[in-house]
Amino acid sequence: MISGSLNKGRRERELEELAAGARVDVVVVGGGVTGAGIALDAASRGLSVALVEAHDLAFGTSRWSSKLVHGGLRYLAKGDVALAHESAVERNILMTRTAPHLTRTAPQLFPLHAETSRPQQALITAGLQAGDLLRRAAGTPSRVLPRPRSIPAAEAMALAPGLRRSGLRGALLSFDGALVDDARLVVTLARTAASFGARILTRLSALEVTGDRVRARDELTGGELDIHARKVVNATGVWAGQLAPSVRLRPSRGSHLVLAPGSAPIGRSSVMVGVPGEHSRFILLLPQPDGRVHLGITDEPTDGEIPDTPEVPQSDVDFLLSVASTALSVRLTESDVIGAYAGLRPLIETDGARTADLSRKHAVLTSGDGVITIVGGKLTTYRRMAADAVDTAITEAGLHCGPSRTHRLPLLGAARRSQLSTVDASPRLVAKYGTEAPRVAAAGEVDPAMAAPLYDGGEVTAAEVLWGVRHEGALDAADILHRRTRLGLVPADADAAGPRVAELVERALVGIA
Repeated sequence: MISGSLNKGRRERELEELAAGARVDVVVVGGGVTGAGIALDAASRGLSVALVEAHDLAFGTSRWSSKLVHGGLRYLAKGDVALAHESAVERNILMTRTAPHLTRTAPQLFPLHAETSRPQQALITAGLQAGDLLRRAAGTPSRVLPRPRSIPAAEAMALAPGLRRSGLRGALLSFDGALVDDARLVVTLARTAASFGARILTRLSALEVTGDRVRARDELTGGELDIHARKVVNATGVWAGQLAPSVRLRPSRGSHLVLAPGSAPIGRSSVMVGVPGEHSRFILLLPQPDGRVHLGITDEPTDGEIPDTPEVPQSDVDFLLSVASTALSVRLTESDVIGAYAGLRPLIETDGARTADLSRKHAVLTSGDGVITIVGGKLTTYRRMAADAVDTAITEAGLHCGPSRTHRLPLLGAARRSQLSTVDASPRLVAKYGTEAPRVAAAGEVDPAMAAPLYDGGEVTAAEVLWGVRHEGALDAADILHRRTRLGLVPADADAAGPRVAELVERALVGIA
């Protein structure tokens, strides 16, 4: 197997090979979770692959999710059993086979206050029980995702002390999957694809695409080149229509707020709060390992030009704080908000439907010029989307290879949960890097300064910055702050770490050949 390290030197060598006329079987445009998943699926089947991304890995929607690996409870509520089953199957694959190191069990509380009607409670209970049937059908053991149950008010308060006590008659407790970091999943997918020979090329913009060629510009040098392939796959998500004008999307904005530690004291359990007037829509208070809480998610249609980085409008801030406060003993205000982010879902357009009602199913489309476009879907089912896209490319280009094998292919750093607990590194590093955590920490053993946090009160170390540049394809300080460490989720953290990160990145890039 080839090294899974991504860095500036490897990028330059592989760009030179393509510029010299090397032809690949598949070119993937887009470095989000779907594009990285396609690169891994194709490369692991033995196909030659180049992935081109205009910015950085996980630059777009893939880093703005709720970080849940969910079993599709909402789809069950809408009667889409097939989609819910697909989600449960893919969740099982991620949590038990391919990425146990990047996933965790997430308890979820549905508080039952006086205003929660008995029929509504019965509906939620039925949904959770149906979801548990799908969990069992998918083969996920109860030690990974325990069965849902009803709990009394005292136990609910013990799990989430910040719940509103008045009128609380109990809660429903269920369990779902969560990612430690959605961007880290993308980076790990890309690195695993690189270990099978895929060329992962960031800062390379696709200027023009056809079914067998991509005209690209190197954003670092300004030079242009043609990349020739047997098939081109457009996996640019919400931007897919810019490369394939026939694709009709209706973007939906999902906003999240980052709350300061202590502002929403809910312990380690997520709290699901029903949206007034909706039967199957909830906002989520999602506790993070660092004590902060992420509050989301909205579902609002978005028109006009697609921005590189969507903004969170004041209306979303007000909505999220207002709804979340109904379940808590304290009222959340803007003073509790230390960060905010929004992503745009690439939903397939359906005439007359609200974005909240649009299907999360994916579609593989082929335009008249032969470009394959994959749209729709969601983070949890990225692997299935990738396999379908590669199957289509194989059929249309007449490629010869076997079926997808990613359902049983561990990502770099993966191991059984019992083995992860024995890895000789801090639990925080193991949760981010799995079995590679000792290699990340090694720089700090050689030089103690590398083991020190980047700033007072922080946890991320200089060793993690060096690892990001040497092995994870980071090319500048922004890549580290916003995609490799996620310090950028809280502007104050990014400001505090910025100067040290810039210094470390500059030094590390000089040493890479």
